[in-house]
Amino acid sequence: MASHPAAHFPTHDSQLAHAGTEANATSDDASSETAKATNTPPVALHNEKQVPLGDEDNRIEMTEEDCYDELGYSWPELKKWTVLSVIFLVQVSMNFNTSLYSNALGGISKEFGVSEQGARCGAMIFLILYAFGCELWAPWSEEFGRKPILQASLLLVNIWQLPVALAPNFASIMVGRALGGLSSAGGSVTLGMIADLWEADRQQYAVAFVVFSSVGGSVLGPLIGGFVEEYLAWRWCIWIQLIFGGAVQIIHLILVPETRTTILMNRIAKKRRASGENPNIYGPDEITPFKDRFSFKEILLTWMRPFKMFLTEPIVLTLSLLSGFSDALIFMFIQSFSLVYTQWNFGTVAQGLSFIPILIGYFLAWFAFIPAIKRNIRERQQKPDDEKAQYESRLYFLLWTAPCLPIGLIGFAWTCTGPPIHWIGSSVFAAIVGIANYAIYMATIDYMITAYGPYSASATGGNGWSRDFLAGVLTIPATPFFTNIGGKNHLADACTILFCISFVLVIAVYVIYFNGPKLRERSPFAQQLKGAKNEAGGRRPSFVPGPGYGSHPASRRGSRMPSRNPSYAVGMGKGTSSGVSGQQVNKRLQEINAADKEA
Repeated sequence: MASHPAAHFPTHDSQLAHAGTEANATSDDASSETAKATNTPPVALHNEKQVPLGDEDNRIEMTEEDCYDELGYSWPELKKWTVLSVIFLVQVSMNFNTSLYSNALGGISKEFGVSEQGARCGAMIFLILYAFGCELWAPWSEEFGRKPILQASLLLVNIWQLPVALAPNFASIMVGRALGGLSSAGGSVTLGMIADLWEADRQQYAVAFVVFSSVGGSVLGPLIGGFVEEYLAWRWCIWIQLIFGGAVQIIHLILVPETRTTILMNRIAKKRRASGENPNIYGPDEITPFKDRFSFKEILLTWMRPFKMFLTEPIVLTLSLLSGFSDALIFMFIQSFSLVYTQWNFGTVAQGLSFIPILIGYFLAWFAFIPAIKRNIRERQQKPDDEKAQYESRLYFLLWTAPCLPIGLIGFAWTCTGPPIHWIGSSVFAAIVGIANYAIYMATIDYMITAYGPYSASATGGNGWSRDFLAGVLTIPATPFFTNIGGKNHLADACTILFCISFVLVIAVYVIYFNGPKLRERSPFAQQLKGAKNEAGGRRPSFVPGPGYGSHPASRRGSRMPSRNPSYAVGMGKGTSSGVSGQQVNKRLQEINAADKEA
């Protein structure tokens, strides 16, 4: 079964910039130069990068096809899911840090003489800088590997818990929370590891699993926090974060090996040189100098592209706002549930447990996606030439689940007004909101990584940034919003406003589903991708030459993202991206060298 070449889940463009199509130019150039010297026709290297990089340099760059059986894609399923389970815990711990802090607000307010609203600034600044931190960490995980970057991130996050836990004043809390948010690598790295272990058309189950960790971690905070707030001092909210984070870091250090494909290829190449198996083979990162592979210009363009696409691409903007708004609701709920459930005389612990329905909603949505994914895979296989089946079909299940957002909100609005209405009504509708939040995150990510190909990292980066940023921004006005809107039924009026906003955003899902092909035709990014596809002979490329994608020859040689297999629509076999294997390339190069010696 073939797969989409660049459908890497929320990693950065510097990863997506390192693909097979860029190698076409380098490979064909080198082949042409050799052919001129030997009067031999150029070798058809297609997507391979395994070529001599100049007459004076006989080093050969390893490709995925040369060592596919040794890469993460070929690991046993048990090993893959063991790694993914640890990554699940890592992601839970990062999102746990965003929400447990809210249970410390009362203690912080009392000890440092600030209002609870002022104390919420610690939650806000963590989330906002978390949004930017995810974008800042991702390129380095592609350069140095997933494991050292995640270890560095986890270590820094744990270190920055100390100024908060030991804070002598409120300023120390703000500084610690700000630096902790900025140090969180988040889904840009953890979810990016899925692309290291599964081909794009086989990664949906793994994506669904890790998406649950992302949304579930945010709800775990108040569930545990209710008990902490009731029975322990506020600083234990921070110490528990540190204990959890430290345990997760140790588990990750022991159980998770490096998964980044280019790092593994570098190690394999060194091993083969040391053993004498192939003294001229080099990994992708060994040939081109660091400065060429990771220039300041490339970093700047990589970091800016998610924001550019967020503002200029209608599909990205609409789906990111929908996803961001849905996630922000959960953080608004964290601030407002105390207002709602005190009407039924819920204590601190009971208020924390009131988040269980949202968690149940997440479980229901996750389980519901399993048959939906199976259906989607069958449809893509059965209709390889149907563009809608290859792209918009990934949004099909969202047509049924996205309406859960406005339905849940309007239902919650008019069941959260207190007695004589039973509290169970608001809990049921909170679970429906949870179903929508999970489904929206999962489906929008899955669609954008497919629709935008090499630009999917920017598209999904905008989505993730929107979720964290909007959640942070709306944390502060949440309580005033629920208390000051309207009159007697202020809670219901506030939720009704949220219903109206969500209703408009959900309509956009249907517009994109039925008009996705037309919208992509108007997209400059999609059109550039289409042009590159035509130049590649109909194969969907993993790389589109242009600013920020290594258009300079030296930058092309320094490509570091492995080539990916073609989509179902291309119908090529597993293990190659062009129908030409690394062994075939080696054989042809040997023939050319032999002809050169005879000449």
